[in-house]
Amino acid sequence: MSPAPPSDRVRAIDWLRGIAVLFMVQCHALVLLRPELRQSPTTKFLLRIDGLVAPAFLFSAGFALSLLLVRSAASGKRSERLGRNLRRALQVLGVATLVNWMWFPLFQQPKWLVRLDILHCVGLSLLILLPFTAGMASRPRVLRGVALALALVTFFLSPLGEAVNGPWAYVLNKSTGAVFPLLPWLGFSWLGAYAGAVAGEQGRAGLVRALLFLTGLGAVGWLAAEPLRNLYPEHRFFVTNPSNAAERWMWICIVLLGLMVLERRMARGTAPSRVRRFVETFGTSSLSAYVFHEGLLYFHIFGFSFERVWGHRSGWGQYTLLTVALIGLTYGLCLAVDGLQRLPRTVGPLLRARWAALGAGQSR
Repeated sequence: MSPAPPSDRVRAIDWLRGIAVLFMVQCHALVLLRPELRQSPTTKFLLRIDGLVAPAFLFSAGFALSLLLVRSAASGKRSERLGRNLRRALQVLGVATLVNWMWFPLFQQPKWLVRLDILHCVGLSLLILLPFTAGMASRPRVLRGVALALALVTFFLSPLGEAVNGPWAYVLNKSTGAVFPLLPWLGFSWLGAYAGAVAGEQGRAGLVRALLFLTGLGAVGWLAAEPLRNLYPEHRFFVTNPSNAAERWMWICIVLLGLMVLERRMARGTAPSRVRRFVETFGTSSLSAYVFHEGLLYFHIFGFSFERVWGHRSGWGQYTLLTVALIGLTYGLCLAVDGLQRLPRTVGPLLRARWAALGAGQSR
């Protein structure tokens, strides 16, 4: 694989995010199943796959941040990109607060404002990574070394973070109700930043080598499950142990490598297929997709929500149909928002051209 030009978009990352969105919707829709079905072997199998969704989002966020800053530093536009990434991180945290408002009575119980879910974790991770990636973007070799080291340190400290009490517990472990605390999840963003720095400096060939390295490192950590389990005091192995994290990033890298092979085989310049447009829409609008599917599932609109009407009472057939409908409605809403966001860019030039034409006619 030849190095990518500086402006080349890594579509495989968009596809990884898009696939993660589909599994995210499927996972959250499990609330529609009858209670006994949620304890079935099929559900447990699905949940194992769904366990890769959050790491995929965090890895992609770190990758995009690092890649874009390294490229912008090379082109002399780092300050511009820094501001855009800061706004993006704050936007993610703002949407995270909105989602918490949909779930909890924030005005009566403000404590829910600091409950970390996946969007809070992504937003905070971006804010933590931003000064490091921006400061070292012009030295990508240093950046990738620091990012990889901080990723491994984060994972190895995570089991010890379960013992943290006081205010830091709100962001470091699950003891205060956080769903996705920074330990161990921040580590996946650092791994993404490592891969993004390599891609920004060395292109696709370098990215492939980085992913192969991470796959091998993940396999070693996965196989070392028992020594790593015994290294720490009693802890939640399937949440904070480095071996568990290693298995997750190993599978993410394997999937991403497969997507890169698929991307390479696609002819450049050809119109994307419907399936590709479908996946890419979710990949580039993952934040919108998160909000819309959560709203459709739980937020009562004129007394209706998927969970209120069909929650805890569906069999597998009805669950499948409802999940497909939920994905379809989410997709339609994402397309609508994309259209509204593009409208100023489309209508603005037309209006300016029309205004110029009118001015030219009046001056004659």
